[in-house]
Order: sequence, then C-alpha cells, then structure tokens
Amino acid sequence: MTNPYTVDNAYWSRGYVDPAFVRLGMTRARETGPTRRVWRGAGPRWDLREDHEDLDNLLVTPRTGDPAVKLTEFLAAAETDAILVAHRGKIVYERYFHGMRPHDVHLSASVAKSWTGLLAALLIDEGVLDADQPLSHYAPELGGTAFGDATIHHLLHMGTVMDYGGRPFCKPLEAQRYFAAVGIVPRPAGFTGPTSVKEHLATARAVAPPGTEFRYDNGNTEAVAEALRRVTGVSLADLWSERVWARLGADEDGAYCLDSTGTEIACGRYSATLRDLARLGEMLRRGGTVGDRQLVPEHIVADLTNVPPGPAQRALPTGGARPIGYHNFWWVPGDGHGTFGARGIHGQRLQVSPGRELVIAHYGSHVMSPSVPVPALEAVFAQIGDHLTG
Repeated sequence: MTNPYTVDNAYWSRGYVDPAFVRLGMTRARETGPTRRVWRGAGPRWDLREDHEDLDNLLVTPRTGDPAVKLTEFLAAAETDAILVAHRGKIVYERYFHGMRPHDVHLSASVAKSWTGLLAALLIDEGVLDADQPLSHYAPELGGTAFGDATIHHLLHMGTVMDYGGRPFCKPLEAQRYFAAVGIVPRPAGFTGPTSVKEHLATARAVAPPGTEFRYDNGNTEAVAEALRRVTGVSLADLWSERVWARLGADEDGAYCLDSTGTEIACGRYSATLRDLARLGEMLRRGGTVGDRQLVPEHIVADLTNVPPGPAQRALPTGGARPIGYHNFWWVPGDGHGTFGARGIHGQRLQVSPGRELVIAHYGSHVMSPSVPVPALEAVFAQIGDHLTG
C-alpha cells in the first residue's frame, strides 16, 4: 500500500502555477490561519525621508545575453507586488502593484529566516546561547535526531545533512511536506505525517556528520528558533518584538503564522508592510542604528558578511568564480560592496548593500514552475545600485 505521506511532484505543484493564487496566499495569511502578533511598540514611527527618482524607464539586463528592458517591464514579468529602493537613507523609488497598498502586509517567506539568525547572533554575543552546544542541550527531547545532534553553529549555516522518514532528500518535495505538516498547504487524503513543527523535526535522521554539506532546509531554522524559546522563556514573536521590532519605529505590527500547537513558523511565515521591511534593512545598513539609538551592536552587523570556512562559503553556486555564501541565515554574495541579503520563495527579498548605501525591499508572487525561470532580482538590484551611485 502506498504511504499517504509519500506524494509525487504533481500533487505538490498544483496551485503553484497561478500568480493570483500565490498572491492570495502572500497577502491574506492573517485571514486564513492562526497568527501571533509582533507588537510594533509604543514609540514614534521612524519616518524615512523621500527623494524620488524616476526609475520606471531605467534599462536593465536581467541575465547575460538578455535584451535590455525597462525596469517596469521587468517588474511586471517578475510578478512584483511591491518594491522600495532606499539610497543614502532616502526612499528614491517605491511602487505597488496588483492592488497592494503601503499599509498592507505581505508574507516575507524565507526572508524571515534571517530574523531568527539575527536573534541568535544577539544571544550568542551576550553569552545566553552557546553556538558550540548541540540543540539537544536546549531541547533534550530532540536528542538522537539530525537537528538535536547538530550544534547551533551548524544549524545557522544549514550544515545539517538529514533525510526525513528514510526518504532520499529532495528539497522541493520536503519543503512541501513540511508545509503540509504545519498546515500551510492542504494535506492529502490519508495523511499520516507530522502535524507540528516539533513533530516534523523529530522525523529527521542524520545521513552524514554535521558540517560536511550545505543542505538548505526549513528544519534548521525551526531548530534554532526552538533553542531561542528555551533560553529566553518567551515566544519567538515576543522576543523579536522586544529586541528589534518594537524599537524599529515600524508602521504596523508584524505577525508570525502558527502551527497546530501555537508554535511560530520561524522559517518563512512572517508578515509585514514593505516599508517596515525596508526600515529593518536601513537599520542594518546604518550599522544597527536608528537615529542615535543602537538597536543591534555594530560588530554583529559587521559580522554578517563573515562566512565561516566550509560548505557555507559555496551555498549557492553561480556558475562563476564567486559563489554566494551563507552566514547566520543571511546570504552573502561577496560582491565587494559588503552586501548581504534575505531571500524568500516567490520573490521576497531584502538586500542591504552598505558600500552602495543601498537598501532594496521587494515583495512578489512569481510562480514556481520548471517552465517559469526565477526572476534575476539580485542582478537587477545591482544595476539599480550602479545607476544610483553613478
């Protein structure tokens, strides 16, 4: 008899080929499932200055050999929902599409992994969390699993080499099985798999020692988030609010989606407005400051681009001499501008480039299909930066 937890590509790809369907999920997460508020705090809003430039007709070349197109044409093809470009601390370009408005929230998908990495870096720096301890030191019930036996350092660099349920690891399929486990997508008839974040983590078994391979998987982020809860005694939502969001001068509350047990889904279910996403990037570009307040120690921000030796230095092959690295759940392209970024499925991006004095926040709903190329967002962002810096 076929295991109902073993499903094929056809099942998981249904519904992921229509941008309108994707957009509905990205913009209505607070209305379709349980969420936990991330309080914006009682302080004043951080007003970002504006000095707009007409970039609509800027010619960009998404990939080598592609014809040059206007920026607005590229954004339309990329199913962009919203984009904000800040240069030298001022908003120079801001556009909303498909009915999205500045005060509307949008899922950031795996961009939210970087929030967990930033919190972990803060607690490690303060001595509250030990990067050299295995997760099982903080969550003993996960001992003997791939995540429980990996150190916090390995988890922060996607260094856990695992499979689930004895199946050969397939990143797209395991991501969708995880989404089913936590209730993001409908479960197939007869589903017998895990139904919460922690149940999902408990099914992982190591197939190689930690640190021998870069294996991008949501479980690494969920494992670190569990350690953060254990060492602080508060929810991830409250921790993120207390340490960053309530001190940022955000426009709106953020929100984490929850699993069936009320646990935040840390790996990619955080909602916020575009401007608040940009505020976070601008705070980091300024070395962790908002005005005269130091939200994040400057040395922690500076360390985000220090990818440690090992597989994380080659996290994303580019086909060129310079692969993209990964550190504390942030992507590091090593482009000579000190750039680091957060990336999420369907076109969610936050890119911070101190050398260019540039921050770009982007929300999208591009489809995930073998027949639809992933938009070359980072290449276009670089061209925007080159144009602005002259």
